[in-house]
Amino acid sequence: MEPNEKEFAQVVREQKSTIYTVCYMFSKDNDEVNDLFQEILINLWKGFDSFEGRSDIRTWVYRVALNTCITIDRKKKRRRDKEAKVEMDINLYEDNDADTKQVKKLYERINKLGVFDRAIVLLWLEGMPYDEIGQIVGISSKNVSVKLVRIREELKNMNN
Repeated sequence: MEPNEKEFAQVVREQKSTIYTVCYMFSKDNDEVNDLFQEILINLWKGFDSFEGRSDIRTWVYRVALNTCITIDRKKKRRRDKEAKVEMDINLYEDNDADTKQVKKLYERINKLGVFDRAIVLLWLEGMPYDEIGQIVGISSKNVSVKLVRIREELKNMNN
């Protein structure tokens, strides 16, 4: 294994959960998640030599993963009938207490958002700071703040 391959393998080991987090933002189907993971690895490898370290490696991995999934998601939507909506069946919990129902309802609503807004809110739910979210999705931290206010309002006004 060449030094570059070893370094890449190390990054993948360290960032595996980050990559899977993004994959699960776009699909709940295990086969599809694995396909997304593979596509992300390919794109990470293609861009690995050009990564200059201007941002944290985790931020770069998130950005590549999100861009890969967004591109695949757009291609998938173009193939489908324009009126067909992507509905992800999220069965996060098996119990039906009030808290679980609220969490499930929140994720059902999040999945109705556009892919860009969905990415922002899910990164925010992971506890990422606005500046890092902004770096990942390519907007300013102030714009992240404004978008989150609008997204929260949109989520509140959704009919489930």
